[in-house]
Amino acid sequence: MDDRGGSFVAVRRISHGLDRGSACHSTSDVGAGSAAWLGKGLSCVCAPSKGADARPSFDLTPLQEGCLLKLQSRIDVVYDSSNPDHQDALRALWNAAFPGEELKGLVSEKWKEMGWQGKDPSSDFSEFVELFDRGGGFISLENLLFFARNFPICFQDLLHKQEGDRVMWEYPFAVAGVNITFMLIQMLDLEAVKPRSLVGATFLKILSENESAFDLLYCITFKLLDHRWLQMRASYMDFNAVMKSTRRQLERELLLDDIIRLEDLPSYSLLAR
Repeated sequence: MDDRGGSFVAVRRISHGLDRGSACHSTSDVGAGSAAWLGKGLSCVCAPSKGADARPSFDLTPLQEGCLLKLQSRIDVVYDSSNPDHQDALRALWNAAFPGEELKGLVSEKWKEMGWQGKDPSSDFSEFVELFDRGGGFISLENLLFFARNFPICFQDLLHKQEGDRVMWEYPFAVAGVNITFMLIQMLDLEAVKPRSLVGATFLKILSENESAFDLLYCITFKLLDHRWLQMRASYMDFNAVMKSTRRQLERELLLDDIIRLEDLPSYSLLAR
């Protein structure tokens, strides 16, 4: 039982979106209904607690509402292996992860070195969306690309586990990244018409000033997760515990009085450009 009243059920590997759209201004726990997915390992599925929908909602300004709708439209996009733009995004991820190595086709055994389950990441996206029963999956690829392009040193450090005293059974990088995407969607309550938590409302204020806020928060979260992983001396089967600890820390930081931008979060300092 978690500290919010939700119960956790450990299960073996389990084998769409929203109707939104529009424009935006440029510039704890893994809770009810979420799951931490480790491919062929154990998953933790959290059953919703009673009265989970009896939460307050926060009114949005027109600008915040537009930003939320735009982000929700991104969340809805299904990864489509036949879409040339999606293929290009996957190639770009390859080039960021394995610079100088040619990708012949989109299927390669080397994808496994990045932490995908198999030699074709598209099958992982499909399975992941089925497990989480939300979103379309493409945004998780966009998040990884944003991380690689904006924080390349940190991206490579985490991909190759270059920092800290590591254990033999490390978390798979790519799968962890996809988990982070969907943990953030849930933590920020991004599938609701308006936020039902102070954390979600705080984030939308930040999003209205920075349309890349979700991607930046993803990068901060990934680095924080690895930081907590090392602090907890975690191994593969501890992934759920590390995710819960990471979420609690993020929620605490987002509610600090002096947070105006994501760059003000204490954990932002963990990132290295």
